[in-house]
Amino acid sequence: MLIRDANIIQEAIDSQNLDVLDEFIFPKKRTINRRSDFKSPLMLSAHNLKHLNKIPDLATDAIILNLEDGVSAEMKPYALRLVMLTLSALAESDKKIIVRVNALDEGGADEIELLNSFRPDAIRVPKIKTPADVSRALELCDSEIELHLSIETKEAWLNLSELKVSERVTTFYLGILDLFADMSLSQELIQVDNPLIHHIFSHFILTSKSLDVKPVSFVYQDYRDETGFQAWLELEKKMGFDAKGCISPKQVEQVQATLGIDDAAIKRAQYIIDRFEEEREKGVTGFSDDQYGFIDEPIYKGALALLK
Repeated sequence: MLIRDANIIQEAIDSQNLDVLDEFIFPKKRTINRRSDFKSPLMLSAHNLKHLNKIPDLATDAIILNLEDGVSAEMKPYALRLVMLTLSALAESDKKIIVRVNALDEGGADEIELLNSFRPDAIRVPKIKTPADVSRALELCDSEIELHLSIETKEAWLNLSELKVSERVTTFYLGILDLFADMSLSQELIQVDNPLIHHIFSHFILTSKSLDVKPVSFVYQDYRDETGFQAWLELEKKMGFDAKGCISPKQVEQVQATLGIDDAAIKRAQYIIDRFEEEREKGVTGFSDDQYGFIDEPIYKGALALLK
């Protein structure tokens, strides 16, 4: 069990006794997880103690502890304390631990200041609009904590190329439902075969990649619709995504299977690297290969990037 004294803590939550919860909270020095290769960030409601205690057994590479949507106003203080307890219990974790706070002017600023001493790997901030908002969030966060941004307002979309104001801004999440609502676009338009969606994906991923920011595709809310989820994954893979938000273990499984490491592609890349370097030693940087056709320096660089 990740969080000890779970029965006492749950009783304190049920009786809405913050004082009892506070007796269990002591910040511990965490080792920040710097991994950027996560593919299936799994959203967990931070007020659900039962779900938090399952974190060590979850087959994902990243966890998002959610303090925002889905957590009622009366439960947010308890959820925040459960996040603190969770972080204290995870002194080291191979899963990246991200905390999604509330909007900065809706409690998020205070949450960040309280969370700094518990050292989450990243803070995800919603409702960002301008580079000034990002700078404010960075000032609030401890300098060792990454900043992740939810792109879900029309202003953020318009300013997307300007939002990486620091190297600490490492990840953008496409919040497509909120983005469509903010643009007064019908959510019925969110269909796999809609050219509008393809344009949104193209702009989002190309802008993110040009900034050296990790793009994470949107959360598919109908967690029971495995076929629909898989259709989105196939499109996202074609568009160049390597990460998608998840809300269930089954979605994590599908993401890892579809967007995870392609052994055949890795083998091909390693072969190209070995062959190119072998020929380069002879002064040849463009040649025909029996297996993969013409190989030159751009193809070699692509293979290096894939392995990286």
